[in-house]
This record gives sequence, structure tokens and C-alpha cells, in this order.
Amino acid sequence: MEITQPAHLPTAGLIDQLQKVTRDVTVNGKILIVDDEDDIRELLLAYLEKEGYQVSQAADGHEALKVARESSPDVVILDIMLPKMSGLEVLSTLRHESDVYVIMLTARTEEVDKLVGLNMGADDYLTKPFSPRELVARVNAAFRRLTHQPTGTEKGLYRTAHVRLDESAHKAWADGELLDLTAIEFDLLLTLMMHNGQALTREQMLEHVWGTTYYGETRVVDVHVGHIRKKLGNRFINTVWGVGYRFEDERVA
Repeated sequence: MEITQPAHLPTAGLIDQLQKVTRDVTVNGKILIVDDEDDIRELLLAYLEKEGYQVSQAADGHEALKVARESSPDVVILDIMLPKMSGLEVLSTLRHESDVYVIMLTARTEEVDKLVGLNMGADDYLTKPFSPRELVARVNAAFRRLTHQPTGTEKGLYRTAHVRLDESAHKAWADGELLDLTAIEFDLLLTLMMHNGQALTREQMLEHVWGTTYYGETRVVDVHVGHIRKKLGNRFINTVWGVGYRFEDERVA
């Protein structure tokens, strides 16, 4: 099966450039490809192994969970339409068992299908047809984020009147109550709190959290920010129309 590259995506030259930037973080990274189409799995396998990844495969939902439990992948590329067990069911189970980074693949174009996956805990998504090199660039960006370790000067404790975030412990509290945040939600909240009172564009937030090599849709920011808002009781994060989002809470010494 041929996977084409839509016209709105970056050029091949740009994708090549982005891949070179992140190639140093790919060594020994483990990826699980879950798709019921053999041609797609084999094509992605070839591209990802060329980048230096260890790649496992699964053709249905049951096999996906078995392989995931055995291999503990860092990233799962998960098709939404699978036999025996849907991709969304697999995603739900994975989220109960781990915080593995999940990129959803779907042949559907309806916005609701993309949102369902993100709302159930997917970190990113791609709509078929897509360029294999675009997927590789997304995976490289994911590993760049996953392998980034803050330096001593970057780690810190951020406090406002109602919210406290400990970057070293990777924990956050609102009014003393521990927040149940995913890794991406934590990083987005950290980014917003570091710029308390400042409006950030979605592009700026993507760059802070996913890195400069990510060029997916900004819609993922909206969904994850929506999750954070609910966990904060719909306080502190305001929409700045035409711009993005702003965290606002009284600063404390």
C-alpha cells in the first residue's frame, strides 16, 4: 500500500533536515507498530530501523497488548481500526498500565475521531495517507522530548498562590491536592507556569514541549490544555483569542 504525502506537509528537504537534528537520540529506542495492513507495517519498519530504532510489530489489538507487555516500548504507533480489539480499546488498556508515548494512526478524517483518541490519552495522531518520513520525524521529536533531562539550572519548584509544581519530582498540586497529570500535561503546565501572566501561542507551546522538530497540528495543544483545565477546576488557564493560552495566578515569594 502506498502512503502519500499531502501537499500541506513540509517538503522532503525540510523533513530530512529535521531528522538529522534528532538522529542522535534514536539509538536503542524501542517502538511498537500496530497496524493490520502488512504493507504499512513493513514500510514503517524499514524507515524506523534505518533510523536505528528497535522495532516490534503487531497486526491486531490482542497481539499489540501482548507485545507491549513483553517489550515495554518507548513509543507505540497505533492504528485506530484493528481486528479483534480496536485501537481505542488498546489505548485505554495501555493507559491503565503505562505512560508510553502513543501516536494514533487513522484513516478517518472527522475531527471527532482525532479528539476521541487524544481524549483517551494519545499523545499525538496522524491521519492516513501520510508520508513515512513525516512519521519518522514525529517519532524523532517524541524521543527528543522523552530523552531530554533538565539540567540543574532548569529543574525547579514553581509556586503560585494556588498551584505548586516540582519539576524534579515531576509532581504538581492545586490547593494542596496532587494532580493526576500525564507526562505531556505536566510539561505543558510547567511551560505555562514558567510564563505566568504571559500569553503563549500554540506554536510556542509545541516548541517548548515537543521540540523544534515537531510540525504536527496545533490542535493537540488545545486538547491537552483542556485536560489540564479540568484537573485545575477550570481555573488559572485562560484562552487568549487569536493567540493561545495564558496561565494566571498570584505569584508568591
